[in-house]
Amino acid sequence: MIRVGIGGWTFAPWRDNFYPKGLPYAKELAYAGTHVTSIEINGTFYRAQSPASFAKWREETPPGFVFSIKGHRGVVAQAKLNETAEQLAWFLDSGMLELGDKLGPFLWQMPHTKKFNADEIAGFFALLPQEAGGRPLRHAFEPRHETFATPEFVDLARAANVAIVYADNPKYPEIADLSGGFVYARLQNAAAEEPAGYSAAALDAWATRAQGWMDGLAAPDLPLLAAPGEGGRRDVFVYMINGAKERAPHAAMAMIERVGRP
Repeated sequence: MIRVGIGGWTFAPWRDNFYPKGLPYAKELAYAGTHVTSIEINGTFYRAQSPASFAKWREETPPGFVFSIKGHRGVVAQAKLNETAEQLAWFLDSGMLELGDKLGPFLWQMPHTKKFNADEIAGFFALLPQEAGGRPLRHAFEPRHETFATPEFVDLARAANVAIVYADNPKYPEIADLSGGFVYARLQNAAAEEPAGYSAAALDAWATRAQGWMDGLAAPDLPLLAAPGEGGRRDVFVYMINGAKERAPHAAMAMIERVGRP
């Protein structure tokens, strides 16, 4: 299935162009949850959230909705990622299993200064748990330094069943190789002058890529570092994250019109 969403649900400009006028702040998540099919929780990067918060978010969103969770900075900012077992255990035990079947992938976003070191990255991937509380866990890794643009990194991610984040951002390496059992894309080039953030043609193109990813096909017009891996259908997560962020909800809704709902 293809899920399309936004980063967080609290953003002041959305109260002018997305949320209905006068909607209480406490009802914004419930409203967003009926218009997009996933949300990337950014607050988990800055501080641990309570189990009660995760349970509340689960109850406020409709059946079939899924959250992705950004990994805590106390993990990703460590000098040696392969020595973060204690930090990972603390973070993953902070209550997010309260999301139940609405728990989606974890996003491990690297600092832009983190360089590729094969042994370190392999060690980090080995630390990422594949299940918790009887529930399978999925992990996406977003490199932000050019040294990750190597086939060796793709091979490591494939061996660990970790999805390499496709980041549509000229500041960071653009890696569109399929490497895990799902695809995680963060689109960051929305334009303020476009009511939906992107032109109709651009949205059509992204919808075509997402549908290809779901079918296990790499996008032929995006950069690949390695030979195609194993095929097979995949879940796809597409987030409208940055650029003209005020357009993100409308960009997500326009994509959902093209790819459908899960």
